[in-house]
Amino acid sequence: MSVIGKLASFVVGAKASALPAAEQERLRLHLTDTAVAALAGACIAEGKALRNFGDAASLGSRIGRLAAATRLTEIDDIHLPSCTTPSAGVVPVALMLAAHAQKFDTEEIASAIWVGTEVATRIGTAINGPQVLYRGIWPTYLAVPVAAAATAARLLGLNEALTSHALSLAFMLMAGGVGRIHGAPSGRWFLYATAVAGGVAAAEAARADYRGDPDILDKNWLADTHGIALDHARLVDNLGAGSVYVALSMKPFCSAKQAIAAVEAFRAILDRGVRPDAIVKVRVKVPPAYAGMIATRAVPGVRLSTLVSVAHQIALSALAPERLYEVDRSSPQADAAVTQLAAKVEVIGDASLEAIYPQHWPAEVEVDAGEVFRHRVVAATGDPEHALSPAGVDAKARHVLDPLVGADRAREWLGICGAALGDGIACCKLAEAFAAVL
Repeated sequence: MSVIGKLASFVVGAKASALPAAEQERLRLHLTDTAVAALAGACIAEGKALRNFGDAASLGSRIGRLAAATRLTEIDDIHLPSCTTPSAGVVPVALMLAAHAQKFDTEEIASAIWVGTEVATRIGTAINGPQVLYRGIWPTYLAVPVAAAATAARLLGLNEALTSHALSLAFMLMAGGVGRIHGAPSGRWFLYATAVAGGVAAAEAARADYRGDPDILDKNWLADTHGIALDHARLVDNLGAGSVYVALSMKPFCSAKQAIAAVEAFRAILDRGVRPDAIVKVRVKVPPAYAGMIATRAVPGVRLSTLVSVAHQIALSALAPERLYEVDRSSPQADAAVTQLAAKVEVIGDASLEAIYPQHWPAEVEVDAGEVFRHRVVAATGDPEHALSPAGVDAKARHVLDPLVGADRAREWLGICGAALGDGIACCKLAEAFAAVL
């Protein structure tokens, strides 16, 4: 059987109900976490800007735009070994296709979400995502057309042969590197939205009997066309034997994942009684692979820079911790105290941390406040070793959503999400609410 044939067999036959109960619970939590990100993203200026392009009559375009609104929040989940953020490109596909077809089989929807998530993370792992990211290749963007196609193929009820064509067409939609995109709204979200829409279109094309090349991955196609090596074993070995949910991380607040361990380590030092006004210097040591990225300085009004900059995030955690949950950071105003503390933060690439990367994305922080304090975080809050509980997911959601939509709407949204995979009526309620968000 071809590599794509093995993927197609999994996409068609996988049953989320056969997963261990703990993994099914993680799937439900990741559904809630993603739905929270979707609602938050749709409420802010950069998310709303996604309404300004694409065909409003095209279901695929609408799905892609909501997926992008979800992804741009930087509160969606992430799989560290593959460097992919899977659920943002999968959950909107499943729920919006279900709403469009008015079919609310919770087993099929849960299974479609699982197969898309599994495919995304396996592609990222098979291309060594954490390494290729710093060559200018965005692993999530590379994988998401295929993940979206897998989810759509399952929801559309395609057989193995048609699913093979859908997946092969989606692989052919894969883009290579992305440039340095500036400004807001960011062109990253246009690219991501069209990639998701392309994956949905690939499944629709296969249903209409358009053919791809199901043997494409049995050749050196990805290396020849994109300069990316693909490890076939990582892509398909033991596919379906378990789920990736036990290895997914959730973000405890809005941030590039590369900065989260450092913020947590810094907060642990503050908890020892160190006063922010006594801090002379903060040194953040991380693996060299992402030191340059998080050393970015925040630019007022450029929201993505505030989420990437570890200095800005550290300053917020000391002086305005509730603002770590703020998704809309588009205000051009800069807080002088935050800026002054951020200026004291230095980022250092530490080769000694490479041994635990990319399985973990660690940080060691030194704070000079007259006395030098040190703290290292290897597995941060939200990582599999310290997974967020249902209560933790709800607390994060309330921090994020209450200021955006009000406490009553946030509470109602969480109630809809929590019940969604329990029965068809609850699933219908979430799917139709989700489809109306953007």
